[in-house]
Formats: sequence, structure tokens, C-alpha cells
Amino acid sequence: MDPEKPHHVPVDEVYDDKKPHAIDELEAAGEREGYVLNDASLAHERGLKTTADGQTILIPQPSDSPNDPLNWSWFRKHLILIIISCTALLPDYGSATGAVTLLAQGAEWHMDPNVVNHSQVGNVFMLGVGGPIIVAFAAYFGRYPVLFWFIVLAVATAIWCAAAQSFESFMAARILNGLFSTVAQGGGLMYIKDMFFFHEHARKINIWSGFIIVSPYLGPLLAAFIVSTQIWQWAFGVYAIETGLCLIAIILFVDETYYDRKTGQPELYPNAPRWQRMLGIQQRRTNYMRNSVKDAVMRPLVIICKPVVILACIYYMLSFAWVVGINTTLAILLGPIYGFQAKQIGFFYFTPVIAAILGEITGHWLHDLIAKVSAKRNGGRLEPEARLWASWVSLPFMASGLILMGFALERHYHYMLAALGWGLYVFGTMIVTVAVNSYVLDGYPEASGEVAAWVNFGRILGGVIVSYFMVEWEEKYGTIRQFGTMCGIVGAAFLIVLGLQLWGKRLRLWAGPAVFKTV
Repeated sequence: MDPEKPHHVPVDEVYDDKKPHAIDELEAAGEREGYVLNDASLAHERGLKTTADGQTILIPQPSDSPNDPLNWSWFRKHLILIIISCTALLPDYGSATGAVTLLAQGAEWHMDPNVVNHSQVGNVFMLGVGGPIIVAFAAYFGRYPVLFWFIVLAVATAIWCAAAQSFESFMAARILNGLFSTVAQGGGLMYIKDMFFFHEHARKINIWSGFIIVSPYLGPLLAAFIVSTQIWQWAFGVYAIETGLCLIAIILFVDETYYDRKTGQPELYPNAPRWQRMLGIQQRRTNYMRNSVKDAVMRPLVIICKPVVILACIYYMLSFAWVVGINTTLAILLGPIYGFQAKQIGFFYFTPVIAAILGEITGHWLHDLIAKVSAKRNGGRLEPEARLWASWVSLPFMASGLILMGFALERHYHYMLAALGWGLYVFGTMIVTVAVNSYVLDGYPEASGEVAAWVNFGRILGGVIVSYFMVEWEEKYGTIRQFGTMCGIVGAAFLIVLGLQLWGKRLRLWAGPAVFKTV
């Protein structure tokens, strides 16, 4: 079978014969007709590899090599997952840190804080733009070298942020740091797809997403305490240290996770020391990735042309944009309403951190439960659209949280009610984040990095847009109408979920799979 050409095999043929392609096509068949996971008799009859208990078919089927990342030890896989997740925490953490330092920077450089905020907007925008760039680089150079070199540059630009002596220098550092720091956020699904089986994806995405969702709140929380006792540069100094620690972990423990199971290409691992894979030397010398520059550049463009990917990104953008908008402007609202200083604002950020953690804990079981029930109701086949049922759970939390927060801020309810509203909304966004990422990954598993990059881009684009008018919007109409409109947009966006659940499969089949040289 030519790996560069689509090879469509009816799902019944895939699961019911013993030809060599039966193993390779399990995943492709799952995209088209639903994933078959819990059929022990079929697995035994057809010689498919399963989990140790024999109850769950492994998708994709691992090779027999111990160097296949799917065959790595539980500890090694999860160590790399935690390192990737911690690295994915950095971009939003560093971006939101700037929201706390605005006043001090404005005073030092004799500038309006709103003008200083342009550096933050530039940083946030690059977090979204960086995703498609990163996955294109990874397709050409390899996962590991791109991760390593981008974090090296992220450390350098983080130090630059702390050492900048002028606004112009600081803004340049922030923009570049946004591009480099987002490497594990924009392309994080690649590593999950490379190391874990289909039935594990939702829980691993839940872990990775949990770090991302908590990061924009953890940054201001710590930065508020730092700037209350130290100069603002220390907030970015701590961020630089954290980035450096992630770099050390990447150097010591991560490895190239892309593995070719289809072409019979010689293995990458036994032939050179790990540092050559980290620098990208071995991948280029062996032409391991097999993608030309054109192939690599076209991958993100091909996947964003798939209708369900566009629709999922729009839905996520309209649901999540308010997280960024609220986070970048809340300090401006809390001060006049409740008389909060930096330290009190820092304490206030405990609410979304706890809400995100609760959302992660809930999602640990929720997404698997939804998958199990949906597969049972669909004759044992789990279709990608079933992942979106979690959005039904998240909608009431997001809507009620926005409404409560709007009333609490305008009518000066106790600040704990405002915090509760914020927490409800963040809890809902945590659930929906996993649902959307799981959906696009199940729909296009051959494009794990690309779908993650575009979902992240949608999230960031919405946040950048609303950040420009959040304060003026509140001043003109008040938070009740402001947050009520947000709630209305979130509700209207949910119609996209309904559309995807009704017609998403037809759209995916009509658009066809994404056919790439490497998956």
C-alpha cells in the first residue's frame, strides 16, 4: 500500500479479514464508521492486539519493537506527558503575568498602561499564530528538535523580558516569546497521539488541557504577590526560571515521539545517541520525517480546509474568547468595585485555578463515561461526534457563570459571588476544551498536531479580539449587558455543536481524510 495515497477499505472488511492492511486500517476505519474498542471475541478471532485484560482493542495497533512509543513504559510515557503539559503551561502563564505588571511598567516608562498593554496583545496573538508554524516545522524537522530549539529561544526571550530597559525592547521580547513558548501548547496533541492509544486519549488530553486552562490564572496569581513586594522584573524572572526548568527536563527525559509503523523504514532510535535526535541531526541525516518543505507547509492549510475543523474552531473561539477577555481586564474592574490591591487580586485568582482543577478531576471520568455510553448505544462503535456530548454538560456552567458574574460586578454583590460566577465559567471551559480537542483528534488522527494548532489559534484569536474592547464595552453598557451578551454568544455558538452532531459525520466523509506522508 502506498502510504502517500488514500486507501479506503470498507469497515467490515477492515475488522473481518486477516490481510496485513487490517491492522493499519483500524484507525482509518474508525474515522469513517466509528471506532470498535470493546469486542474481545473479534480481537481474539482476528489476532488484534489488546490491552492486558483482553477487553480493549488497541488503536492504532503497535509494532513489535520496544522503540515504538506506544510500547514505552507507563512511567516513561507519563513523564514525557507531564513535561509536555508543564511546557504547555508556560505561554499563557507568561502572557497573563504581563497583565499584573502593566501599572508598574507604565510608571517606570512614563506611559499609559493601556499603551503598555499592546505588548501583551502582541504576545497573545503570537501564541495563536505560532501553532501552525510549529506543526509545519515538526513535520519537516521532527517533534523533538522543534520542541528543544523553541524552548531554548523561549528561555532567551523570557530573560530578555525581565532585562528589558525600554518599552520597545520589552515589546519585541514579548512578541518573540509568544511565538517560541507556545510549542507544547500549539502542538501538544502530537505527543499524546504518538504515545497513547485511542482509548486513552481523552484522559491524557484532560491532563494536558488542565495545565493550559489553569495557566492564565496561575500567572497573575503569583505575579500579584511578587509585584506587591518586589520590582516587576522579578515576575518575569520567575517565569524565565520556570521556562529554564522545563528546558532541563526536555533535555534529560524527552525523545523523538514520531514513529513510522507503516513503511518499514529503519528505526531512528538504535542508530545514534539521543542528543542527535534532540538537535535534529539524526532526523535530517536519515530523512526520517520524509516531508518536503512544501509537504510540511501544506499540512496546516489542508486540515483547516476541512469543514468540521473550521466549525469546531469557531465554536471553541466563541466559547473560550471571554476567558482571555475577562482575564486581561478583570484587575481593572476589581480595583474600583471592591478596592482590591495587587495582593487581593492575587487571592481572587485562586477561584479559576480551583475551578480548572475541579474541571480536570471531573473530566477524568466524564469523557470516558460519555464514550462508553455512546458506543453502547451505537452498536459498539464510538463515532467522533460523540465526544461533543460533553459540551452539553459544560453549557449550563458557562452560561450561569457569565450571568452571575455580570450581575455581581455591576450591582456590587459580595466579591465571593463574582468569584463563584468566574469559577462556574472556567469549570465549563475546562470540560469543553477536552471535548473539542478529542473530537477533532478522533476525526483526523493523522493530523494530531495540525488540529491542535488550529483549535489553539481559534482560542487565541477570539481572546485577542475581545481584549481590545472589553473595558470600553463595560464602561458604555455595564457588566450586566456585557456579560449577558457574552452568554448569548456562547449559547448561539452551541448551535454549531448541534450541527456537528447531526451532520458532522457526513461533512467528514464528504471532505475525506487528510492524506499526509507522515501521521
